[in-house]
Amino acid sequence: MIIGKYRFAPYERCRIIGILNVTPDSFSDGGRFDRIDKALEHTEQMIAEGMDIVDIGGESTRPGYTMISAEEETERVVPVIEAIKQRFDIPVSLDTYKYKVAEAGIAAGADLINDIWGLRYDSGEMAELIARTGAACCLMHNRDNSDYKSFMEDMTADMRITLGIAEKAGISPDRIIIDPGVGFGKTYENNLEAIDRLDVFGRELGFPVLLGASRKSVIGLTLDLPANERLEGTLAITVAGVLKGASFIRVHDIKENVRAVKMTEAIMRGYSNG
Repeated sequence: MIIGKYRFAPYERCRIIGILNVTPDSFSDGGRFDRIDKALEHTEQMIAEGMDIVDIGGESTRPGYTMISAEEETERVVPVIEAIKQRFDIPVSLDTYKYKVAEAGIAAGADLINDIWGLRYDSGEMAELIARTGAACCLMHNRDNSDYKSFMEDMTADMRITLGIAEKAGISPDRIIIDPGVGFGKTYENNLEAIDRLDVFGRELGFPVLLGASRKSVIGLTLDLPANERLEGTLAITVAGVLKGASFIRVHDIKENVRAVKMTEAIMRGYSNG
């Protein structure tokens, strides 16, 4: 897996992607890191705690979010990308589905585009940009409804369309990660099934899988807890994800998730490696 100048062996061990929201309205940390100094301070802390990739988001995608213009989103993320690339030696992911934002982000140094609409938001501009620049991409499953006849079959079919767009545009397979999209276009039960059958999702499609469920509503609904009390639920999903073969876990709380991944991998592989 190639992400910028960095090479990852995705099936060797699970990597941690740290969430850096530079938004005023994200569901659990809105407004905390929307100043460059605070964003840099938090990035430094996450690196110290074991983060492998930082994922920068300039528009909240929580349920009921307010869409902002590409110009406003660009103004939020580009200075942060530039500052992080100047200060730290770490891959930078940009969480956007707008190709104009992605274009500016890649020019500023972003190594990976995390597209919550899996190249299906526009008419091919995002796919063409990623192919032309050689950026890596995470392509997420999403729908504007949760009307499934057979959930896993339908989700996999949707993702085959996304991967077809990527192939047609010329995106290199070694630059693609896939994401089942927990919390997007899915019922509560669908979200639980997507986590439980992550191994099927990855095996059917043949690409490294990212699991992103940190502090999400599937945890809140299960445990009846607000976003700021969902760490234990997040850790349970992280462990399940590692057991199911996730190559990347996207989370808010780095230290705790790094430890959970390390312990899970020790149980899975440690005894057989001497």
